[in-house]
This record gives sequence, structure tokens and C-alpha cells, in this order.
Amino acid sequence: MNKTWVIIAAITSFFLTCLPAEKIIKRLTKLKYGQTILEIGPSWHKKKEGTPTMGGIIFIFGIVISFSMCLLLNYIFVDNFLNINTKNLLSLLKIFAGILMAIAYSVVGFIDDYIKISKKRNLGLSGKQKLIFQFLIAFVYLFFIYFIKQYFSDEPFNTIEIPFLGNYNFGIFYFIICSIMIVGIVNAVNLTDGIDGLTASVTFFTSVLLMMSSSFVNISYLDVISACLAGGCLGFLMFNFHPARVFMGDTGSLFLGGMICSIVFGLEKPLLLVSSGIVYLIEMFSVVLQVIYFKVTKGKRLFKMSPIHHHFEMIGWSEAKICIVFGFVSVIGGIFSLLYCVFSN
Repeated sequence: MNKTWVIIAAITSFFLTCLPAEKIIKRLTKLKYGQTILEIGPSWHKKKEGTPTMGGIIFIFGIVISFSMCLLLNYIFVDNFLNINTKNLLSLLKIFAGILMAIAYSVVGFIDDYIKISKKRNLGLSGKQKLIFQFLIAFVYLFFIYFIKQYFSDEPFNTIEIPFLGNYNFGIFYFIICSIMIVGIVNAVNLTDGIDGLTASVTFFTSVLLMMSSSFVNISYLDVISACLAGGCLGFLMFNFHPARVFMGDTGSLFLGGMICSIVFGLEKPLLLVSSGIVYLIEMFSVVLQVIYFKVTKGKRLFKMSPIHHHFEMIGWSEAKICIVFGFVSVIGGIFSLLYCVFSN
């Protein structure tokens, strides 16, 4: 698609997220879909209790509708549906598979959020239940990609490109490795969603850099869906930046995790999740390290609190400062992904 559509996609997604936000927030407030704050969290977070959650539906609709509109208008006024080539069709099918994967994750998040709200507690689905659903979704997505690549292309599916070392065939273990990567990132994004505006701002910068990477790799439609993701995150930040009027909840954070994974897998460079998702991974491993250190030292803590954004809160950083610094780190990680795409293309 023409680069003009990338700009149109971002702007459309931004406004389709912003315009209905006020009504959705009022509706969530009326339904009393408010956030419950854990007692073990920072004490000043208690004042946020009751802030509407499940607000991820705001940007989910904005992102999906804007991408669909841009795609449809492009083929009505610019291209012709009958002239779409095999390469573009494969790319399009992979993107829609990725969107469906992200929506499936958001449904799991919605169920989790709804249980928390209806039961007036901070625990929704059990960890085991969530992992079962998440791995099932990842496997379905990977097998779908496998079958369409087998049908449309002779390229091997079960290879992973390791930066600067080349492609390695992992056979059946490809599905296991990649499903772990997808579920890991999805949950890491969820862990990042702990203060006002953090996940949306980090994902905004990550999606902008992925949009630029997609342009260099020249895989059709990936830059457009990345632009839609960036626009949706920016639109949501208008209502989620400190002091937040709405939280995205698991409904939104799991969707964003699924979208980041789908774009990186669309680039066919799964290991770019490490650099593009550097902030998410830092957040996740800070929790892992905290638990291990606590058990090994019999009660001592490595961080004042985990995930690590709470550690910085506890030492006096404002929520806005954390968003800015973490956003900067995500830009650095995204630049590494971009440079690799530029020099490996």
C-alpha cells in the first residue's frame, strides 16, 4: 500500500479511539466496572480504586476498524481485489490471523476482568486457566500460519532467523519455542500495565519503530497495521495518561501483547521480540528475579517492589517520569530492531 495510507491509518485509528472514549468511559462508570487495587501495592494507588477498567475495548475497536477501512478504501480507489498477488494475499492473511489472535487474547482478558469486577476481588481466572487459554491461542495461530505458508509458498516455516548467524530449522520444536515466546510477551505486556499510561506509551513507541522496520522489510500491510496500533495507543493515552480516567485492564494489555507478537511474526523475525519488547521483558524478569531472590535469601527483596516500575515509584519517581524513561528505553530497543531489518534486508 502507498505510504500515504500509513499516515491515514494512524490518524484514523487515533480519532476512532478518541471519539467514542468519553461515552465508553461514562458507560463503564455507570456499570461500576471499577478497578480493585491490591493492598500490597503502593499506598497512594488506593485513590485510583474505582477508576473504570476494561477500557482496552476503546482502542481495540479503533485499531481494527481503522485497518479494515484503510484496506477496503485502498482496494476500492487504488488497487483491485482481483489483482492482488500471492505474496500480498499471504501477508494479508497473516495480519488478519494476528489480529484474530490478539482479539482472542483480549477475550481471555475480558473474562478475567469481568470475574474480578463481578466478584469484587483482584483475582479473576487462575494462572493455570489463563496459561491454558493463552497457549491454545498461540498454537492455533502458529498452525494457521503454517498451513497458509504451505499453501501459498515453498519457503520453510519452522526456521527462526537468528540475528547475524542465519536461519536455523527447529522442526517441530518451532511451535513450542514460538508459542512460549508469544505467551511470554503477552503476559509481559500485562505486567507492564501497572501505572497510568505506561503500557500505552511503551507500545506506542514500539509500534512506531515496528512500522519503520516493516517499511524496510517491505512486507505489504504490516506498516499500516503498525500505524493503526500506534494511533490507537496514542488516542488511548489521551484518557490513560496520569491521572488516568480509564484503565485498559487485561482486556487491553493482552490485546496489545498479541498485536506486537503478530507484527514481529509478520516480519518473520521472531527474535526481534527481544529488542522490540525489551521493556516488557525487563518488567517480566524483574518479577522472576524478585521471586528467586526472595526464596534464596529467605525473605530479602532485590527490588523494593516488582514489577520494576513499582520499584522506581517507591524511590520517588513520578508516574510521568517512569513513562518517559521506559518509553525512551523502548525506542532504543526498537532502533536495534530497525537497524537489523535495514542491514539484513
